[in-house]
Amino acid sequence: MIIEVKVPQLSESVSEATLLDWHKKEGESVSRDENLIDIETDKVVLELPAPAAGVVVKLLKGAKATVVAGEVIAHIDTEAKAGVSPVAAAAAPAAAAKPTPPSPQRPPSAPVMPAAQKIAAEKGIDPAAIAGTGRDGRVTKGDVLSQAAKPAAAQPAALPQPPTPAHLARLTEGRPEQRVPMSRLRQRIAERLVQSQSTAAILTTFNEVNMAPVMDMRKKYQERFEKEHAVRLGFMSFFVKAAVHALKRYPVVNASVDGNDIVYHGYFDIGVAVGSPRGLVVPILRDADQMSFAEVEKRIAEFGKKAQDGKLAIEDLAGGTFSISNGGVFGSMLSTPIINPPQSAILGVHATKDRAVVENGQVVVRPMNYLAVSYDHRIIDGREAVLFLVAIKEALEDPARLILEI
Repeated sequence: MIIEVKVPQLSESVSEATLLDWHKKEGESVSRDENLIDIETDKVVLELPAPAAGVVVKLLKGAKATVVAGEVIAHIDTEAKAGVSPVAAAAAPAAAAKPTPPSPQRPPSAPVMPAAQKIAAEKGIDPAAIAGTGRDGRVTKGDVLSQAAKPAAAQPAALPQPPTPAHLARLTEGRPEQRVPMSRLRQRIAERLVQSQSTAAILTTFNEVNMAPVMDMRKKYQERFEKEHAVRLGFMSFFVKAAVHALKRYPVVNASVDGNDIVYHGYFDIGVAVGSPRGLVVPILRDADQMSFAEVEKRIAEFGKKAQDGKLAIEDLAGGTFSISNGGVFGSMLSTPIINPPQSAILGVHATKDRAVVENGQVVVRPMNYLAVSYDHRIIDGREAVLFLVAIKEALEDPARLILEI
């Protein structure tokens, strides 16, 4: 029986997508729900699982092809045998007279998990050479990592040697250039950044924050917090809670522009900018005002891992009323973040460094962080923007306010 493999339903705002590399070739076996191919939209990368177990007898679309929702891109024969090409499958009697040698790929009873496939490809490891420890002999992420940790001699293929100085000289000789098409995600990022710059009246205000109270609290409770909640107490939960604290005081910063109307949101969906191999993405902490510090930390950690693995779903990125961008993790001292439309403001967090400051007429050393708020001046006046940032500053310099909600 021939099963059609179709592109899944995309979100309403996404009309087409791009196929990445196929994980199966024609004639190879596939298990039900095993990932056949990754599909890149302008928001996320989706996995397309096999609708049934069988043999891939026809790939109708190649890698890098543009497709739309519902389009048929491959055929799976649920009754064919692995290692038989589509032509041979069509000429079954002739194939029976001359048996086709078995294909070296893993049998369908022991598939390779998607995360394991990705890591194996990154580390240059052949998954077929790994004994799976998962259910039904499946090769798991842990199996691949264990294989990667073995001495180089145990690897199925020799690791490439680093380029020699002479080789590097050849690579840079003659002023070379390389033209690489933008991914759909990078195109979308570029489009939205230009849209933000051209449609909003963006202005940025700055302030400095003494992070010593937050650092002291974090140091005091870090061990107990981690034991209780099984997650580290980071700084981002403080910034998220401080932002929500300030947004409650100044609701216009949490609003958005829709034509000639101002839409005030009675909820706090905070976008947290996260770097991924394919570019910057902004997953959403929904109802952040109702989340505990531990819930914020866990959710951010989940987003970071999903972003690195390319597993963020469209629902993770949809919506948002305010965003936070933390350039400090990369060492940024100061920046002017760009608003993520249709939002009206964004908080930029930077690196905390020991700096000389004046307190009570004395020069002292304090761990200081420069904060920046970029805002849409069409609906947010300078007064509200400045006071909003001051409210964040006050909350971070006296973090008990976040617990007592004062």
